Amino acid sequence: MSEDRFQQLRKIVPAVSRETVEALAAFETLFRKWSSAINLASPSTLPHIWERHILDSAQLLPLASQARKWLDLGSGGGFPGVVLAILLKERIGSSVDLVESNGKKAAFLRTAIAQAGAPGRVHAERIEAMWERIGTTDIVTARALASLRDLFALAEPWLTSGATALFQKGRDYRREIEESHDDWAFDLVEHPSAVGKESVILEISNLRKIRR
Repeated sequence: MSEDRFQQLRKIVPAVSRETVEALAAFETLFRKWSSAINLASPSTLPHIWERHILDSAQLLPLASQARKWLDLGSGGGFPGVVLAILLKERIGSSVDLVESNGKKAAFLRTAIAQAGAPGRVHAERIEAMWERIGTTDIVTARALASLRDLFALAEPWLTSGATALFQKGRDYRREIEESHDDWAFDLVEHPSAVGKESVILEISNLRKIRR
């Protein structure tokens, strides 16, 4: 583990320990190994996993520092779900449910969670089938999964039961917000990304379906 990486992460999560940074570095190594066999991320981003994926995922934690129960939809290569689970390892009573329907990616997620000894549960199921199994949660996350309108449809059971969403979006996020207003009403806070200049984190609460 380099000192630079430790300081980079501390700027985003000030209380992070060196042991946690080491666990994240081990996760990066595992990610690179598995990426040679299955498509976990765009090949163009592989040289920048720490900045583009790990730090980008870690910045969610300070936005909900008191949350204990997290749900990550469409976890893919583990961003942000595995990163959050590793960061939450030292917080007693915390957990992350990771939902990923792709069997190979779910196998990778299970391996990553086990290697880190992190408080995560991987569900190799479709999101639509998971409400009864998971139940209420504090925070719902999703990264590069679907448009905001479609995310609302997927996350509706949790978001209409008191959960807050932290959805990471890129440069077209304003268009997605406008399009979603056709079907949904919600409270919104926009957080600028600490990693990507054109990216934001949309904090969404009080989701309501518009009845016509």
